[in-house]
Amino acid sequence: MKVERLEGLLDCPFAGIQPVIRGKWTVIIVYFLSTGTLRFGELSRKLPMVTQAKLTRELRTLEEFGLVHREVYREVPPKVEYSLTDKGSAFLPVVDALINFARVYQPA
Repeated sequence: MKVERLEGLLDCPFAGIQPVIRGKWTVIIVYFLSTGTLRFGELSRKLPMVTQAKLTRELRTLEEFGLVHREVYREVPPKVEYSLTDKGSAFLPVVDALINFARVYQPA
């Protein structure tokens, strides 16, 4: 029975993208980066409830899947900026759809 469930899951197109967006803060990070390039500290201030370690993990995952570009500037102090890639920008209609859904169906 487990094998049948797995086979059905593999037929679902969403199954391929689910590992990318499974992070609790993924969509919110993409939303903030849609406004432009941000440094780690700027992102951290926009997400005060997220630990730096968790934010780093989420950003690394987004980078691994090609949605976020990480630019490191070799200067003192070190400067790191994050921006959306073309793939990340292509994900923005999904983010917009989720925002619209949240506005309509947000609990009172």
